[in-house]
Amino acid sequence: MTRFFDPEANLEIYRRRLPHWRQAGITNFVTFRLIDSLPKQKLAALNDKKARWLAFNPPPHNGRQKEEYHSNFSGRVQTWLDAGHGKCVLAQPEIRRLVENALRFFNDQRYRLGEFVVMPNHVHVLVEPLANHRLDQILHSWKSFSAKEINAMTSSKGSIWHRESFDHIVRSPEELARIEQYIRDNPKWLHRNVA
Repeated sequence: MTRFFDPEANLEIYRRRLPHWRQAGITNFVTFRLIDSLPKQKLAALNDKKARWLAFNPPPHNGRQKEEYHSNFSGRVQTWLDAGHGKCVLAQPEIRRLVENALRFFNDQRYRLGEFVVMPNHVHVLVEPLANHRLDQILHSWKSFSAKEINAMTSSKGSIWHRESFDHIVRSPEELARIEQYIRDNPKWLHRNVA
């Protein structure tokens, strides 16, 4: 049975560049991306714009501010990912299958895997950690194993995945349905022309 965010349960919040909320056994929507998946100049300009926006809009944010933030920042990043920047090694069928198999490997042992899609330069996945397994450990396992294999398959060295992932605790059955549809539809947006 899928479990959603519980405002009464223990909640761990920490932050790197992004905020990360953790609650045991809850379904999470996660996006992780290749290290070269976003244009650095655009990302730097977006981060400057975000810092100015946050200076004029300190938390807590109301509904309008949350929508504005998503549209201007996280939504923009998703659009850029879908535009297919970088080498897009995940578009290679054997590498895509490698990542899909890594996602499935501990399904129903360490986590319950929901909808997922491997795009050319990023991955979207719904995942619910089981028992004493933590989301950060699950992500580390997927990324570490697949990075070693991708480097071997492409005769390359160095970082494959961007260090930080986007994660979001799913809050309701309606939100879950919306995210599932987004994941299923994501390949339709591949290589959109974006500014």
